[in-house]
Amino acid sequence: MATSSSSSSSFSSIPPSSPSSSPATTTTPPRQNNLLEPPSSKKKKNKSNVFRVLRTVFRSFPIFTTSSIACKIPVINPGLGVADPHHNTSRVTGTLFGYRKGRVSLSIQETPKCLPSLVVELAMQTTTFQKELSMGMVRIALETEKQPNNNNNKTEKNTNILDEPLWTMYCKGDKTGYGVRREANDEDLSVMELLRPVSMGAGVLPGNSESEGPDGEMAYMRAYFERVVGSKDSETFYMLSPEGNNGPELSFFFVRV
Repeated sequence: MATSSSSSSSFSSIPPSSPSSSPATTTTPPRQNNLLEPPSSKKKKNKSNVFRVLRTVFRSFPIFTTSSIACKIPVINPGLGVADPHHNTSRVTGTLFGYRKGRVSLSIQETPKCLPSLVVELAMQTTTFQKELSMGMVRIALETEKQPNNNNNKTEKNTNILDEPLWTMYCKGDKTGYGVRREANDEDLSVMELLRPVSMGAGVLPGNSESEGPDGEMAYMRAYFERVVGSKDSETFYMLSPEGNNGPELSFFFVRV
């Protein structure tokens, strides 16, 4: 587990180790994302046979009866305290990354070893985001409108809010443009693979973008986020700071109105 802290004006300048270079005989290096795992929601089908075997074994055990008094233990999420009984909460890994002259993107992963479940290109330059973050508190709202079903105007489409393709983005109440959801591309997956051993921290990665050139640098910041599902039309991600660290406050609000 690698950790580092962000500076006051930009992401920390501590870079992780660079990936090994490709052999000279390879003209197109393979995409370095083969170590990333799919989210647990995509693994359930592969484990169905194992569960059937375990269920058969447990059914062969005798049944013991006890008193009707049950021991109720509250569920505690690691690092989050007691779970909120009114909301569905979980801890995920969030990564903000982008070339200094380009736009910053947000990636959400179940764990650093998993493939991204969400990648959003935010309507903000990386340098601007760094300046906002250095001020101590950044609240970003991403709003989208409810779309009625074509067959019945009174029935709305049942789409997960994180699956919406486009959001209107606000930073500290000011409209900055539009956030765009995209499928993770080769460069996104390469960044996630490089940052796989990093759970929390910030730094700079060597660039390989055609627009930035080989000397371009990509800044990144990774942290744990608390994901709170308020309803089918609202989800929030709160950045969690290490204990005793008075770091910046960062929140993302996804809202359908």
